[in-house]
Amino acid sequence: MNNKFRLVVVEPNGSGGLIHYAYQQCYGLAEEGVDVTLVTGREYELKDLPHNFRVNNMLDLWPLFEQKSEQNINANYLKRTWGKIRWNLRRVGRAMRLVRAWISLTRYLTKTRPDIVQFSKINFPFEIFFLSQLRRRGLHLSQICHEFELRESRSSLSSLFLNAYADAYNHFSVMFFHARENRDRFHSIFPHISTEKTFLIPHGNSGWLLRNPTRPEDVDALRKKYGFQKDDRVVLFFGLLAPSKGLDDLIDAFALARKLCDAKLVIAGYPTKHVDVGELRSRIAASNLTEDVILDTRYIPVNELGALMGLATVVVYPYRSSTQSGALQVAYTFGRPVIATAIGGLPEVVEDGKSGLLTPVQSPEKLAENIVTVVNDQESAARMGAYARHLSETRFSWRTVAKQMVEVYGRFLNSRTG
Repeated sequence: MNNKFRLVVVEPNGSGGLIHYAYQQCYGLAEEGVDVTLVTGREYELKDLPHNFRVNNMLDLWPLFEQKSEQNINANYLKRTWGKIRWNLRRVGRAMRLVRAWISLTRYLTKTRPDIVQFSKINFPFEIFFLSQLRRRGLHLSQICHEFELRESRSSLSSLFLNAYADAYNHFSVMFFHARENRDRFHSIFPHISTEKTFLIPHGNSGWLLRNPTRPEDVDALRKKYGFQKDDRVVLFFGLLAPSKGLDDLIDAFALARKLCDAKLVIAGYPTKHVDVGELRSRIAASNLTEDVILDTRYIPVNELGALMGLATVVVYPYRSSTQSGALQVAYTFGRPVIATAIGGLPEVVEDGKSGLLTPVQSPEKLAENIVTVVNDQESAARMGAYARHLSETRFSWRTVAKQMVEVYGRFLNSRTG
């Protein structure tokens, strides 16, 4: 089959996990012969990496990750009020920029007319209008369906969200999911979407991070920064900080585990607007863990990820809600055993007892037990880490993923021209 069809991958976020995902996917598809163009934001953080595909960073948006200060609850009324006004004005300004970006994108796609336009997450209901315009102009649209529910809300807003987005999925001719559980859940919520246009593919690894090998001195520098000793065992959480990630459960579990194992806990990642970092610090202090827990609330630079994983004895994903986890694939790439909750598509990725351990959702006691098991059994941890690396290089390699995607896209395009 001739794989030289033209694919435009649209990922507005120029930094963070989604652009890391898009970069690797584009690279893998290009290696399979696809003519790939990545359209993203002007703040494209991977511009200095090797590319075998084109990049058009035409979308004039804003940095996804900004330096944050912890909320000052003692600020006076006027300061708090002015802060809210500024926040709302910024949201209005950003909404206008996003609309302009969509207009520019629509013009670009209408002019270049690729064979397929691939999107990831649709963030706002108004974007459905632009999807419909692209469809009316004869373009074929696809989606990598990373998320289709509000993970950080279980209020009446959730049902409004689902109703608003129900029509969006009608505009995609092909949709990819990263786990059978996720696809089944999607069809239970949106039964009007044909199962014939939904497909399963693995979530690819983070092998691109290995192009610049991590030096021992990099790990030592990060260890010194955190104030750790060379033989300290480290339990690591890495990823965006959000309520759905189960950080409260992790802190409670570590307080229990700390009584039975000698370890440190690092929570590293950028806090979303739904997280109160001050409350996390208070919970850590209330559990008498201040000396044993590092809360690193930066957007972790790409060049530090290897060192961060190099510190870890085990990487923990105590999610309360999830579809899949790109952060988990980072741990696999660096050969680290994982502990993850049995939620969403995670049980389809974590082979219990082989690449890591599965634990019930919101069960600090069981999570603590699994932390103690891995930290106190270095031989078992090393064995699970090696198997995790094997999975990364085989089942979750981007070559494997790209071949499956090319086959699906090829069949679809042949059906359009046949």
